[in-house]
Amino acid sequence: MKVLWCWQCKTYMPMLDEEEWARVHPVTGYTRREGSSTEPYAQMLEHYKEITGFHETNINAVFHHRISLYGPPCAACGKALRTPESTKCFECGQTR
Repeated sequence: MKVLWCWQCKTYMPMLDEEEWARVHPVTGYTRREGSSTEPYAQMLEHYKEITGFHETNINAVFHHRISLYGPPCAACGKALRTPESTKCFECGQTR
């Protein structure tokens, strides 16, 4: 677990590494269907809280709080770039 800037939440959030992500989301490819049980999502939120100590209520946030989805820190402001392929920091405008 590492705390990084989340450009979607506009704040620093605990992010999961791949090993932690596998514990939170063990069923690869699971997608919610209308009318389906929300139990897997409740379990994911609980596992996220156990790992990070942060009580998240929005399952969509858990899906994007994964270190591998973000790029390296910006050389100017230190906030994580939006993707590993990003060449520009959209928080401060610095180009890497």
